[in-house]
Amino acid sequence: MPPLYVTRQNAKLRVRNRRLEVEHEDEPDPLASLPLSQVEQVVLFGNVGLTTPAIDALLEQGSEVIFLTRRGDYRGRLVGAITPHVPLRKAQYRRLDEPGFVLGMAAGFVRAKLAHQRALLQRHNREAAHPEVSESIEQISTAIAALERKTALSSLRGLEGSATAAYFRGLRRFFDPQWNFSDRNRRPPADPVNVLLSFGYTLLAQIASAAVQSVGLDPYAGFLHEVAYNRPALGLDLLEEFRPVVDGVVLWCCRGGQLTPANFSPGPPERPVVLNEEGVRRFIQAFEQRLEMRFTHPLRGEQLSLRQCVLEQARQAAGRITRGEAGWTGMGFR
Repeated sequence: MPPLYVTRQNAKLRVRNRRLEVEHEDEPDPLASLPLSQVEQVVLFGNVGLTTPAIDALLEQGSEVIFLTRRGDYRGRLVGAITPHVPLRKAQYRRLDEPGFVLGMAAGFVRAKLAHQRALLQRHNREAAHPEVSESIEQISTAIAALERKTALSSLRGLEGSATAAYFRGLRRFFDPQWNFSDRNRRPPADPVNVLLSFGYTLLAQIASAAVQSVGLDPYAGFLHEVAYNRPALGLDLLEEFRPVVDGVVLWCCRGGQLTPANFSPGPPERPVVLNEEGVRRFIQAFEQRLEMRFTHPLRGEQLSLRQCVLEQARQAAGRITRGEAGWTGMGFR
């Protein structure tokens, strides 16, 4: 099920008759009312409250709550008991001490990401035929071919970084100049496109981290991303090949009129560009529509929603860790 997103400031979630209701003091009727059993994840933006019974009910059924700032920055997660998969987690930690396994998994994540980035550029460049986009496609292809020659994680990360920079040099050509998008930047994002990219990656990272945890893995013990305090490294590993999904949503919103520069306004130095509440709502709607699109999963051989595909990729990671078979079968997006 899609998450329940709550963006209305000063709203409150409570449980009545096994239904989760979103209320606001200025509204006589609930803003939303869902059977509690249908709520798998709740994403709260900014000043949104939860009653204690609502917290108890969500924890009891294993539904997690994601807390974001009003503008979409990650703050934290409320989750229930850790799943009892001690043998799998022990295997995961052992694999972290096997350099060959770590490198093999990391290279697989990078290969899947770069292949998807290349596919997105190729698809949008069929009619436009931008020379700079063609050059970016060639650079990404060269990087993919060089992956198998990398013997150190540091050089693999360097290759991924340079290829991704080439990707964004190509991607920017598909945006009208009014969007002022010249490169990928963050902390803070300096233009509307980067605001949307960061927002979308944050939403998708929560889905990936939840998928990793749901199959019994530790989302903080990854392979491509360095293990660091409070960083869901394995969730970010899983996220990599799906990043271009967000890029495609952003491109569609900016080119199709779902969002316009009027949805953004100047902000303080720590957040120079701000997406308004209507823009947040429209982007979430587009994001969720994309996640409901169906693809053939390469290992299952079945048509699944993109959200389900993220979960199946988490299961692939668990299987490889258990068997000690490094590598990765990417989604093969076209």
